[in-house]
Amino acid sequence: MHHHGRLGRAAPAVTAAHLLSLNRSPPPLVVPLLSFERNVLMSETPSAAFTSSVAAATLIPNNYGVATSMADVQNQINEMEAFFETGATLPVDFRLRQLRRLQAYLLAHEREALDALHADLGKSAFESYATELGLVYDEIRLYLKKLRQWARPRHVPTPLAHFPSSSTVYPYPFGVAAVLSPWNYPLQLTLIPLVDAIGAGNCVAMKPSKTSPHTSQFLRDMCRELFDPRYVYCWHGSNEMNDWLLQVEFDKIMFTGSPRVGREIMAAAAQNLTSVTLELGGKSPVFIATDADIRRAAQRIAWGKCLNSGQTCVGPDYALVHEDAADEFVEELQRWIHEYYGEDVLASPDYPHMINQKHFDMVCRLIDDRPQGTRIAFGGRRNPETLQIEPTVVTGVSIDDPLMSQEIFGPALPVITWRDVDEALDIVRSIKHPLACYIFSESRPFQRHILDAVRCGGATINDVVIHASSNAMGFGGVQNSGIGAYHGKVGFDAFTHYKSTMKKSTLIETGIRNPPFNERKMRLLKLVMPGK
Repeated sequence: MHHHGRLGRAAPAVTAAHLLSLNRSPPPLVVPLLSFERNVLMSETPSAAFTSSVAAATLIPNNYGVATSMADVQNQINEMEAFFETGATLPVDFRLRQLRRLQAYLLAHEREALDALHADLGKSAFESYATELGLVYDEIRLYLKKLRQWARPRHVPTPLAHFPSSSTVYPYPFGVAAVLSPWNYPLQLTLIPLVDAIGAGNCVAMKPSKTSPHTSQFLRDMCRELFDPRYVYCWHGSNEMNDWLLQVEFDKIMFTGSPRVGREIMAAAAQNLTSVTLELGGKSPVFIATDADIRRAAQRIAWGKCLNSGQTCVGPDYALVHEDAADEFVEELQRWIHEYYGEDVLASPDYPHMINQKHFDMVCRLIDDRPQGTRIAFGGRRNPETLQIEPTVVTGVSIDDPLMSQEIFGPALPVITWRDVDEALDIVRSIKHPLACYIFSESRPFQRHILDAVRCGGATINDVVIHASSNAMGFGGVQNSGIGAYHGKVGFDAFTHYKSTMKKSTLIETGIRNPPFNERKMRLLKLVMPGK
């Protein structure tokens, strides 16, 4: 990320709407904004008037989302920076209007969104709604309810030493935020950060993954129809685009993807000391104790492992099962998978597929390259035509096997048995910092022991995955599995800089802090700043 001479940052004194109310002439850049906001942004729902007003104002070019050079990317960012400097995104009413319009667009185009997810990943409409679109609706509803409260300046106590003063913390957007999203949950992992960034008052530059082309096209069409391109912009993904984006200076970067690419993003951001939130992933373990409800554990793990055909960053990656419960667990797991998808899982309309041939081959290779001593307890079939892999459980696995060498990101579950839980913990510690940890046990001391022993992004007890769906608490990783968190208020915080501001009265000056110093001033100083 190199500096390209961007505009200096100064907090605008008034908003565009305020300029009109004062009968003052707005800056030239604000004139088309005012026309755009009057004709379009005040509308709660997308309409034909939207398209015509945008076309009339020539706000959206025909080559929307396409960049042919680094200069194209830089010019777009410069326009977004200039737009942010007008103060147009600061009023809470403006932000709420954008969120309502986003909500209305998604409701009106729900079928297209679900169809795009099915085309990319083979997800059923139910799974797509439950794991993608429904979560975006939840985020928008929360922001519509809470945004005014979150965006309000907060008065805080002031140290007595600074009397007479008052202290206020002002939530302020970073500026132009980049949202770089992956292919596995291409809708919600793009739109939830978008909601958070818009709610915090930022301009947003989005780059969805080229690996999920149908959903990425849906997102570009949505942004083109909904937003002034100086406010929210969505790029067409390419290898060159990835390189160009790393050379542009953003004010905030939100990236979801692999730890390898996360390191590249962070290294680029370091050139400009840009704030980053990284949601990366990792091998998330499942602990199953002897006192666990094995039937219930298998039922829920079967659901979580087959979700999106295992292509889930918080999906259960491998099972650490007490040796006395292992056989029962494997039997129950097989039973529940067939309960969900029938005897021929690959023929089920509810069972998704791998994103592409490359990923299909990678997961198959991990399954097939297993060493002697391991065995496929069930599953293992695949269909190269549909890119589907049958849910596969491999037993007799050790830490040195290929299935344990990387995040699987597919419907294969290695099972490792343990007698002493410290054996299992040593395995988790050797892999380091999973994004999630799952614990199946009825023993509160055992649950707490695992929670205290495993450094992970988050956890669920007696289920899998679901902690990531709650916007009442932040979601994110730690170290190798991520930096920072988002969702709900934590997401608002991720895209917000809190300006700590102290205002001092000019009526009096105590003089204690000013030279010359003496014993009397020292006694007064210790009175207002005591040692205990």
